[in-house]
Amino acid sequence: MRPNLFIIGSMKSGTTYLSGLLAEHPAVFVSSPKEPCYFVDQKTLRRVWPDRKLYLQRANDYLSLFAAAGDAAVIAEASTVYSQLPVFPGVAERILAFSPKARFIYIMRDPVERTISHYWHRVRWWGERRSLRAALRLDPHYREVSHYARQLNAYLRHVERDRIYVLTYEALVSRPFEQLQHIYAWLGVAGDFRPAKLGIPNNVLPDVIEQVRGFGLLDRFRHSATYHRVGPCIPRPVRSFAAGLAVRPLRPADLDTSEVRSLLRPQQQLETEELGRLLKRSFPEWTTLYAGETPHLTVAARYSVGS
Repeated sequence: MRPNLFIIGSMKSGTTYLSGLLAEHPAVFVSSPKEPCYFVDQKTLRRVWPDRKLYLQRANDYLSLFAAAGDAAVIAEASTVYSQLPVFPGVAERILAFSPKARFIYIMRDPVERTISHYWHRVRWWGERRSLRAALRLDPHYREVSHYARQLNAYLRHVERDRIYVLTYEALVSRPFEQLQHIYAWLGVAGDFRPAKLGIPNNVLPDVIEQVRGFGLLDRFRHSATYHRVGPCIPRPVRSFAAGLAVRPLRPADLDTSEVRSLLRPQQQLETEELGRLLKRSFPEWTTLYAGETPHLTVAARYSVGS
């Protein structure tokens, strides 16, 4: 049982939500975990995702994730690292060597919103200690993942356009069943199935998150096996004091991101024009990107809106 559908990203654009909706369809099977990341270099994955629990080196281990697929017509997984050039190159070639008839779904989000959400994800889970502005300025990866045309072209060099279904997060959230029906038709499965979790997005950012302080040494100790052994013996007030030194609470909604948005917009508008030429459509739903302005006429006047 080999997967024949790959939801390839983009990260922080609703891949978990979309894969969960598709998994409810009786003709669709989605692996658990939904993000095996098998087709990226595992050494690189260990370097950039050191606290990940699952690293798959052997094909049999990967295929075991789909053993329960039964007679499902669509067998899928959803790894967002599959569209994270240049950190993870060569993914399309590896997938197609393994599953030559594979099809792909690529979901995108307003690139300004996606880039900022990517930062908060890393603050929450990956120990990002820098300020938003510093992180986006010093680490190009945040912006590279939002360069959708570049990520798509890595696949379009190897497969026909009709083997990649493209949609936006904004369209999925505002019209979920309509978008699913389009995907069902493209997949060739029954189009009248309505998921129970329709309209309930996953991984919504909490009101308050914790950011690691300093160099993160104290926080790493708090999550070590040694601390888990001795922690219960430490008085609660001492543990609370140590936690306050290790992390600080942040309310993302209280942070003024206007300057960062202004810095992101010029380059990401150019990249979205490139995307518009590639897909022959415009993206007026990306209101943060255009800050209330009409998308550039080079895109908007030439292409109509659609998936």
